[in-house]
Amino acid sequence: MSCTTILVGRKASFDGSTMIARNDDSPSGVYMPKKFVLVKPEDQPRTYKSVLSHVEIPLPEDPMAYTAVPNAIDGEGIWAACGVNEAEVGMTATETITSNARVLGADPLVVYEKAEGDRPEKAGGIGEEDLVVLTLPYIKTAREGVLRLGHLLEEYGTYEMNGIAFSDRDEIWWLESIGGHHWIARRVPDTDYVVMPNQQGIDLFDFKDALGEGRENLCSRDLWAFVEKNHLNLKGDAPEHFHAREAFGSHDDADHVYNTPRAWFMLRYFNGSSYTFDGPDAQMKPESDQLPWNMTPENLITPEDVKYVLSSHYQGTPYDPYGSYGESSQRGAYRSIGINRNDFLGFVQIRPYMPAGARAIEWLAFASNAFNVMVPFYPNVDRTPAYLNSTTGDVSTESFYWTSRLIAALTDANYKGNINWIERYTESVGAKSHEILNWTDDEIQADPAKISKSYFEGINQEVADMVKKEATATLNHVLYETSNAMKNSYARSDA
Repeated sequence: MSCTTILVGRKASFDGSTMIARNDDSPSGVYMPKKFVLVKPEDQPRTYKSVLSHVEIPLPEDPMAYTAVPNAIDGEGIWAACGVNEAEVGMTATETITSNARVLGADPLVVYEKAEGDRPEKAGGIGEEDLVVLTLPYIKTAREGVLRLGHLLEEYGTYEMNGIAFSDRDEIWWLESIGGHHWIARRVPDTDYVVMPNQQGIDLFDFKDALGEGRENLCSRDLWAFVEKNHLNLKGDAPEHFHAREAFGSHDDADHVYNTPRAWFMLRYFNGSSYTFDGPDAQMKPESDQLPWNMTPENLITPEDVKYVLSSHYQGTPYDPYGSYGESSQRGAYRSIGINRNDFLGFVQIRPYMPAGARAIEWLAFASNAFNVMVPFYPNVDRTPAYLNSTTGDVSTESFYWTSRLIAALTDANYKGNINWIERYTESVGAKSHEILNWTDDEIQADPAKISKSYFEGINQEVADMVKKEATATLNHVLYETSNAMKNSYARSDA
């Protein structure tokens, strides 16, 4: 899977919230319909069996309810992707990341093997399909999420390299799998943001802290011994100044086209005045292997900033595939963040200034981020709106996913004729979303007794009705504009 993640510490955000967000992207040529659902404790399995790897895992008897954005089509498992549980802990899983042959040779991935001849079936490890279901219903803090998932990775292994984010009202933690059974995790500094573009991302890591107090760093207990045994400390650093990306990551030519330019654009957006990002003397370039994992932004980061960078197609640079300036050979040279096969954007905002039960907001956008809108929902509910939970494999304008997919495809086909409608759509939905959140927050702060699942279900339905009306109007506009731009159009009328 190809995805892009941004994490925003509470002192780097506009309102003191912790914010974690990720684009969930399909593989090339695949478009996976997604839906927004609530999983109740009675619907959570007590023994979990992975569809892809066939691994079976017993689960605790006391799961919490949680939201999820699973696949709308059966066949490859749940792929719950992103959610918030009753304890108002958020999780997004996963950002597919990279490794290298030395790591994978020392700790091979745990790959499923079919029964063949006299050889019995061998279960694989856990992966993106499984991680939210195995972890989110059982954790009450972000740190607990790291420790639970770390234990599962050590016991069952994994068949792929993944990065996972956890958030609560105070902290954000980022975990990366290392080989088949190892892992590292770092707490995102409160003052900083983190960008992750399908690569092993953590750069500096403090093993003394991770294997001691674990204040800012955590890892599998034998990881330093694993590093030493397999000669992975490429810079010869002391344990407290270990460079994890050099040891565990990749530096392939493909990274310089597919991955690092995405990090470059996001850093450029948030710190464009702090460093030089453009020109031959740039301090940070699209193909640099040394782009930092975390930085302090020049301005506090808003939800609109998060949506913008996760929708990027390199606006304002020579690499914009929709651009009309610069050398044509540079347009589309790098893989955009907002692409045709974005399935959804999941963004969890946890607000410390609101009462318990009303802190978490789950923002969602579906289909190609370059042409969609992001809307907020309260996860403290028993059910989600039908416009988001009824997605199937069939195209329907009764589905937010499919309406968003139609808008994107039509807009791309006539970009210049339609982009103004997308700009209006974005501003209108954004303003109305904040208006609903503002008056809802005012009501709750004036009377916390209003906090209830039925109250939030009503608010969520109002958001869904609003965005359905706006999306339908936008679809009407872009269909008309794109119809006028068809190649078989003719100026003479039949009248």
